[in-house]
Amino acid sequence: MSKYYIVDDSLLPEAFGKVIEARKMIDNGEVRNVSEAVKKVGISRASYYKYKDYVYEAQQSSWQRKAVISFLLSHKSGILSKVLNSISNRDANILTINQNIPINDSASVVISLDLSQMDGTIDELIADISAIDGTNKVNLVAVE
Repeated sequence: MSKYYIVDDSLLPEAFGKVIEARKMIDNGEVRNVSEAVKKVGISRASYYKYKDYVYEAQQSSWQRKAVISFLLSHKSGILSKVLNSISNRDANILTINQNIPINDSASVVISLDLSQMDGTIDELIADISAIDGTNKVNLVAVE
């Protein structure tokens, strides 16, 4: 399970702050693409892509988080309902649900979530979903 820390930026590599700065430039439309953003802040594209999904300012990670989770469900009645209930029990809000048709008695599901009001951590939510009989390969795809 992942652990999260709030750390003063003076203790972190300079690249972390530059990744956040580049992401802001992209989000605000100040630059047209990642190449332009990393050039302006002075880091490589490799550094940007290595850290972009892992470093956030405190207000972004605590109050405005979104996540995408993927998993496989056995083709049995009520399993998706149990997953949705576990998400609801953690006070996470579902933004989208994409479910494919079952093939070989398993259906691929991708759910995007608003975690801003969630009780607990994303790792605890993934553990809750993984514990449901009939869920397999539960993965955190992305966190924003």
